[in-house]
Amino acid sequence: MGAREWNPGQLLEISGFFWKTCALHAAVKMDVFTALGDGRLTAGEVAQKLDGAVNGVERLLNALAAMELLEKTDDTYANTPSGQMLLAKDSPKYIGHIIMHHHHLLESWAVLDQAVKTGKPQRSRSSFSKADWRESFLMGMFNMAMGVAPLIVPTIDLSGRRHLLDLGGGPGTYAIHFCLNNEDLKATVYDLPTTRPFAEKTIQRFKLADRIDFMDGNYLEDPVEGRYDVAWLSHILHGEGPEDCGRIIQKAVDALAPGGMIIIHDFILNNSMDGPLFPALFSLNMLLGTDSGRSYSEKQIIDMLAAAGTKDIRRIAINTPNDSGIIVGVV
Repeated sequence: MGAREWNPGQLLEISGFFWKTCALHAAVKMDVFTALGDGRLTAGEVAQKLDGAVNGVERLLNALAAMELLEKTDDTYANTPSGQMLLAKDSPKYIGHIIMHHHHLLESWAVLDQAVKTGKPQRSRSSFSKADWRESFLMGMFNMAMGVAPLIVPTIDLSGRRHLLDLGGGPGTYAIHFCLNNEDLKATVYDLPTTRPFAEKTIQRFKLADRIDFMDGNYLEDPVEGRYDVAWLSHILHGEGPEDCGRIIQKAVDALAPGGMIIIHDFILNNSMDGPLFPALFSLNMLLGTDSGRSYSEKQIIDMLAAAGTKDIRRIAINTPNDSGIIVGVV
């Protein structure tokens, strides 16, 4: 395939796309979509609800209407069906938490050149940052997993398996969906103590507290107690360097009973490391926020699993919105 031909307009569209990004972030941060609800309001009425300046709020509302996130009729504004469903806080499909997580990443992305020059991160890790950032990160992961888990979980056969370890499981979204999809399964979510309140609240929301428990721990430093017949490692390898990834996988394998299954879910690069696009960009995001995290290729992950004594390693074909992939093995 030949090199893509770019024109100035296409390059400038990429260069200036952050204008749209920042307009969306501002609207979510200010709760514009929640304020509008299912009504139709003037800019002045919205400004009063948001305690904002009318001339600023009106310009933001007009930009959101131009982006087709709001509908404007005469001098009034209303949510589009998509805006109300995805961006109003009272909607069960609200994705504002992950959008706010992206907002918190903006400052570091503006100095990507410094990370590239120095090879060093330009921000602290989200899971160790201040409380509001950590909440956006954890609940943002919940937002994303709630959309992806229903696509993934039915593709993985856990029949006959009884106890799942959700290593670094955050709010427990995948543990929840695996249990919902497998009535004889129980699960343990293993994550930092600061994550426990979010996880227990989420687990209780799905009425699964009798089948899913939480274990405090740092998977790099602390042991994993118990014996499991399946280990689920979703989006944790990309936060660490190759040596630590090997240790994490080995720790999960050691916690499995004979015949146990280990499942890796992550943004997986092709073996030439130059695609798909999202995992390649995500690797830059890990450069900005971690000492040694990155996206890994399919071969790199398979080699890590093999080094930990895993057999029958294979990739499961899935189709997700962010090009995540799954590789499984048996011990």
